[in-house]
Formats: sequence, structure tokens, C-alpha cells
Amino acid sequence: MPGRQTKVIVDPAVPDDVAALLRDNRKLLMRIRAGWVPAHRRHRPVAGLVVRVTAVAAAAATAGYGLTLFVAGRYAAYFVIMTVAALLVVGVLLRPRPDAEVERAHALERDVYDGARRFEGRYVLREQLDEPARALMARAQAAIDQVTHSSVNAEGLLDGARNAVMLPAQEWEIARLLAKLSELRSEHQEVVAEGVTPEVAAVAEPLAQALDGSHRAVLARVEALERYAGHVAEAERAYRARHQIERLSAKLHRYEELLAETGADTTAVPELSRLSDDADRLEQALRDSVSSAHEAFRHLLG
Repeated sequence: MPGRQTKVIVDPAVPDDVAALLRDNRKLLMRIRAGWVPAHRRHRPVAGLVVRVTAVAAAAATAGYGLTLFVAGRYAAYFVIMTVAALLVVGVLLRPRPDAEVERAHALERDVYDGARRFEGRYVLREQLDEPARALMARAQAAIDQVTHSSVNAEGLLDGARNAVMLPAQEWEIARLLAKLSELRSEHQEVVAEGVTPEVAAVAEPLAQALDGSHRAVLARVEALERYAGHVAEAERAYRARHQIERLSAKLHRYEELLAETGADTTAVPELSRLSDDADRLEQALRDSVSSAHEAFRHLLG
């Protein structure tokens, strides 16, 4: 199963509404990381407000004049004046403001900026990862998806509640570590690419080994996730096969009736009867697979 290739990974501790805002605005986050600051404040343009207030005042004055016409018994003029007042109110107050879309865009920019600053360091952009890190991240997300989208997880055969908490936490921890690793690896390669003296090389080599060791440690986390997903996949296959056998077994008597009515070779009946035995074996295989998945889950937490 291919990974989601999530481009913004957010710490699960970040409030859901802010996390969704950050995930949906990756390009803005990239600009913010590059030093961009929104220059817009939230306010309603004074000119637009003055126009609206003036329009309401004019409509009120027109309506007042219309009432004097009504009292004077000039009903035709009254209806004309009141129609004008109504059109004035509807035309001005309900007409979309040309600056409304711009205001919404500015408000979104400010919200994203505030969220990014408030939770700085609590999200990782895909652009922060180098190629080896992106490959590992994709593997981790593929394993997580395989678990969360499985029928055995949806049916509660796994620990769905713990999966819902542990798997996002694992995804975030892997993303966080890979971002730090990518940054240090980039800085290290930049220095080494300039050419180093033997003295610097003596220092750079252990640091490179430290980076490699960190990469292997994150790789071990990803492989643990993949082992867990592998056990879940085995349970998923047994689960689906068991249900298919159950559906066939439920119709076994109809097959037997057809054989009897047509006078066909009845030696096929014992073969059909094996379906119930197959169902029992698949049930045991499912229990064994789920048990193995639980064991892999506990190992993953360790």
C-alpha cells in the first residue's frame, strides 16, 4: 500500500483545529519558515463602513418621508418612495463587498501565521526532509495506513484505541527525528564539500558516523512499524478469508440440493463439506495472527 505522502506532519498534541489549519496551508508555512510576516491587520475598511452607514441613514430618511406621504393620503407616491427605500437597503447591504475575498485571504494568512508561531517546532514540512528521510517517512506512513485502514482494526480485533493514540505519536516522532537528522546531515555535507584539512576530517568522520547511527536508529523504528503492519496484514487476510468461507458455507445446502436434483456426481459433496473445517482453521489462523499483531504492538512500544 503506498504511503499518504503527507506533506505536513503535526504533533498530535497540537489542537485539532490548528493542526488542520497547518496541514491545509503548506505553502504559507513554507513562506513563514523563509521569514515572511503578514503585514495585514484585521479591520473593516473605514470607507466601506461609511458608505453603508450613509446608505442606511438615507434609506431611513426616505422611509420617514414615505410615512408622511401615507399619512397625507398620497398612497401612490408612498409606494414609490418605500420601494426606493427598500431597493436602497437591499442593494447596498446585501451587495457583496469587492474587498471581502481579500479580507478573508488576509485573515487566513494571519491565522496560519499565529498558529505557526505558537506551535513552532511542533510540525514538520516534507521540504524539511532530505531524500533518504523522505523515503523512510513514506515507509512509516504506508505501514501506519495499512494498520489503520484494515478491517481487523475497524472491527476492534486490534487495540483500536491504542492504535489511534500510538500510531500518530510514532509518525510524529519519526518525522521530528528525520527533520533534525536532515538538517544536521545537510550542514555536515555543506562543510565537507568545501574541502577539509586532515585535522577537520578527524573531527568530521565521527560526526558522520553519529549521523549514520541516528539514521539506523530511526530505520529501526520504521522497521518495527512495518513488522506490526505485516502481522496486521496476515490477520487481515485470515479475516477476509474466514468471512468468504462463512458466506460459502451458508449456501452449502443449496449446492447439495442442486447436486441431488440434477443427479450430478455426489462425490463433490464431501469436498463441499470441508468448508466448515476450513472455516475453523481460518478462525484459528485469525486468532494467531491477531495475537502476533498484539505482540508486535507491545514490542513497538518498547
